[in-house]
Amino acid sequence: MKSIFGQKIGMTRVFNEKGDSVGVTVIKVTPVTVVKTKTVEKDGYNAVVVGFGEIREKLLSRPIRGQFAKSGIEPKRFIREIRTEGNEIPEEGNEFGVDIFKPGDRIHITGNSLGHGFQGGVKRHGFKGGPKTHGQSDRLRAPGSIGQSSSPSRVFKGMKMAGHMGNKKVTVKNLRVFAVEPEQSLLIVKGIVPGHKNSILFVRKAG
Repeated sequence: MKSIFGQKIGMTRVFNEKGDSVGVTVIKVTPVTVVKTKTVEKDGYNAVVVGFGEIREKLLSRPIRGQFAKSGIEPKRFIREIRTEGNEIPEEGNEFGVDIFKPGDRIHITGNSLGHGFQGGVKRHGFKGGPKTHGQSDRLRAPGSIGQSSSPSRVFKGMKMAGHMGNKKVTVKNLRVFAVEPEQSLLIVKGIVPGHKNSILFVRKAG
């Protein structure tokens, strides 16, 4: 396995061997259990369905409970699918944890970015705003004119305007694994990753 899911705990700082302060993100990577396997012959592609996180069985729907019962696996809170490369497919019931990574590995992390709601052009696109002079004291953060002349007499699609900001699927590539703590199931990554605290992240090895 080259990929796994984790939960963002937050950011902190650590010190490297030179004594320099390094900003890191701490990710809780609880062991994932293979609930189901998919193959090219049966499903058209190779993948594994994994479960992780604790949950009471009665909180799950009957179809989901049946899926765990069929595999003989204790119910899990989250169910996700991971594509696999090559013909090596893990068997149902196998567990994988944070120990699939080691310090120095390059990884890609995918998650939903922080949501900022409806924002104007200054915050959303970095517009500098208009001057405060000439009676524009209340128009500082206005985007300005977006209209066209008589031809084409319309606003082009994709124009930078105010709108919903954030809460999008984002991938940060080539982050460096700073440290791995298998005893606490923690993955410490140099730099920042998308998402708010306790959000689910998809972590995979680069290359």
